[in-house]
Amino acid sequence: MNILMAASECVPFVKSGGLADVVGALPKYLKQLGHDVRIIIPKYRTVDGKKYGLHTLPYRLQVKVGKDTESFRIKYCEYEGVTVYFIENMRFFNRPGIYGDNGIDYGDNRERYIFFCRAVLESVKAVMFRPDIIHCHDWETGLIPAYLKTNMINDGFFWNTSSVFTIHNIAYQGAFGADTVEAAGFSWEDFTADKLEFYNTVNCMKCGIQLSDAVSTVSPTYAKEITEFNGRGMERVLNSRRDPVYGILNGIDYDYWNPATDKFIAANYSKADVSGKKICKADLQKLCGFEVDENAYLFGCVSRLDNQKGFDIIIDALYSLNGKNMQFAILGSGDQSIRMALEEAKRKMPGNVAVFFEHNEPLAHKIYAGSDGYMMPSRFEPCGLSQMISLAYGTIPVVNRTGGLSDTIVYYNHYIKEGNGFMFNITYGENFVQTILKSEKIFNDKQDWAILMQNAFKSNFSWDRSVLEYEKMYRDLTDKKRYETVFVRS
Repeated sequence: MNILMAASECVPFVKSGGLADVVGALPKYLKQLGHDVRIIIPKYRTVDGKKYGLHTLPYRLQVKVGKDTESFRIKYCEYEGVTVYFIENMRFFNRPGIYGDNGIDYGDNRERYIFFCRAVLESVKAVMFRPDIIHCHDWETGLIPAYLKTNMINDGFFWNTSSVFTIHNIAYQGAFGADTVEAAGFSWEDFTADKLEFYNTVNCMKCGIQLSDAVSTVSPTYAKEITEFNGRGMERVLNSRRDPVYGILNGIDYDYWNPATDKFIAANYSKADVSGKKICKADLQKLCGFEVDENAYLFGCVSRLDNQKGFDIIIDALYSLNGKNMQFAILGSGDQSIRMALEEAKRKMPGNVAVFFEHNEPLAHKIYAGSDGYMMPSRFEPCGLSQMISLAYGTIPVVNRTGGLSDTIVYYNHYIKEGNGFMFNITYGENFVQTILKSEKIFNDKQDWAILMQNAFKSNFSWDRSVLEYEKMYRDLTDKKRYETVFVRS
């Protein structure tokens, strides 16, 4: 099959969250199954053209955004055997941030991603790549299925093309005024509830859900949550589809997240020989300005600074646990009020709290490797990759029971020695601090903790199983499209 991944970000080129990890990893595994998979993303300023050896195709293309005609170039490179295309437009993408700057969204994000969606469809024509599947990710690409089902429904180039829309986080929907119909070049005849209209807006998330050929999300539990009670207003739209929402758990790349080979950490280690983890812990303690103490219970957190991630719960825990032999290393960027609260906690507890406000990949690896436990009290979590990564490093997650966290973490039962982490449930009023204190008792029993670490190492969330579920979904769509082409169009 010919598969095009359309997204707003992709590792290693540009990343703000887990979406980039998925878009960067899934194509590699599909490629191994024999498919021709390509990726297309915007060429942001932060994408280093020299580092990745980007080439430029020798022509310019144009699309309309409102009354304006925007020209662009296509750049490309090969990364791990996958062709990656970049849409280069100085007006929309030559900026310091991806979606905004200093925590504030750009005011023209509507125009930026209308442009991107239209440019994606023109680009595949220009490079003569006829996709069987266009796999769209989150609201920034939600208009692509809409174009295929409206403006381009009679375009022969896409007659055999099916669209998949994956929801990575339904809280971010890209809802704009009704005049988006004209800005995006749609017909007002399509501004109906079964197509573009959603409470007198054009909601890009809704368009992707309503008009794609299949909808998926990133864990089985999150698929259930968003269709039943946590769809942020999209429950009715999701349940109006003939086919259910696919819940396919994300994986992680164990070639990259591997303490035995990780080049960023102070010492390599594995489940067979964990001695290097002590060296990594001491290295992280020095880096954070903590006392180097093997018996201190060291927690890590690598996250976007966002209320979704439960940072109010984390900050309360920092103060509640002050005076215990615990240390906390936090890395992230985002909400300024959360940043200020964390800075204040560090100022008051410098020997126990260290915070870093940046995107720092080597430091992230050091935190995963050097920590004993990992804090993840997310109020909702579609899938979560951090808990999977921490398990790969023998670092034990303490999580809220929600979304993909429910699908990956099993509460450790010290009587039967089963489980790989600790869970609490905000919905039932369970307490994060009390769960940490319960986990501390296991941590202080070194023999029990060693068993728990081995359970963590044995957890396997590779892409090998998930990629087969995606492949089956694609094949079902192409078989259906082939039937429609032969029996309906003829």
